[in-house]
Amino acid sequence: MKLVDRGGGTPLVVIPGIQGRWEWMAPAIDALAQRCRVITFSLADEPSCGARFDPARGFECYVEQVRDALDQSGLDRACICGVSYGGLIAAAFAARYPDRAASLVLVSALPPAWTPDRRVTFYLRAPRLLTPLFLFASVRLYGEIAAANPGVWRGAAAALRFAWRAATHRFSPRRMARRIRLLAAVNLRDELARLTLPALVITGDAALDRVVPVERTRDYARLWPGVRVETIARSGHLGSITRPGVFAGLIVPFAERADRDTAPRRRVG
Repeated sequence: MKLVDRGGGTPLVVIPGIQGRWEWMAPAIDALAQRCRVITFSLADEPSCGARFDPARGFECYVEQVRDALDQSGLDRACICGVSYGGLIAAAFAARYPDRAASLVLVSALPPAWTPDRRVTFYLRAPRLLTPLFLFASVRLYGEIAAANPGVWRGAAAALRFAWRAATHRFSPRRMARRIRLLAAVNLRDELARLTLPALVITGDAALDRVVPVERTRDYARLWPGVRVETIARSGHLGSITRPGVFAGLIVPFAERADRDTAPRRRVG
């Protein structure tokens, strides 16, 4: 598997969203790597990834990919961070391999059990033919890009940078549609209710996240008493890349503290 391994310090695995490409998160990876050792990758069914993907096993292949990334990096455990679709993968990994997750960070994550809305269901009928409509609908993301970058020129420049990353690291409509369909068999609510590890849930502003409703991401906070919940102001679904410094400022201290707190128990165990 082709891994990206950057920085040094507390180990942190970052799992990308539905597009499947780690490159879309590059600003966040760069910010996190200033203080952490960041491991990331594209999802297993991306041709550039070089990982195993068995369609018959579906979503479980993504979960096992996280385990394989830890093994390949020589890590027993790490903070596991997932963004959007990757958040559901991160949560599933923590449920299946709790001894390998030092802590868990869920960023604008899909909820533990998720059903596509009418817009997504319509798109799934013919993903390649309907991709132009999907791209046109993505224009709605400009509002949050502009909110994070006040001023006409700053907002336009940030939007162009986002568009350039998307254009140079293309997504596959068919693979995206398949990833969505795989979730029909995923319901983690009961498994996650038994988890007892440090967890951080991060969202954007409810009015700006036009992809995953903020309250649905916060379903995780209702599963775990005392979970920490943070909001990246002036962001929506893209806060990890529109405000990467703020994003890293929330995650890095949390991961470092969780790593210190669990280290004595690992030595005793």
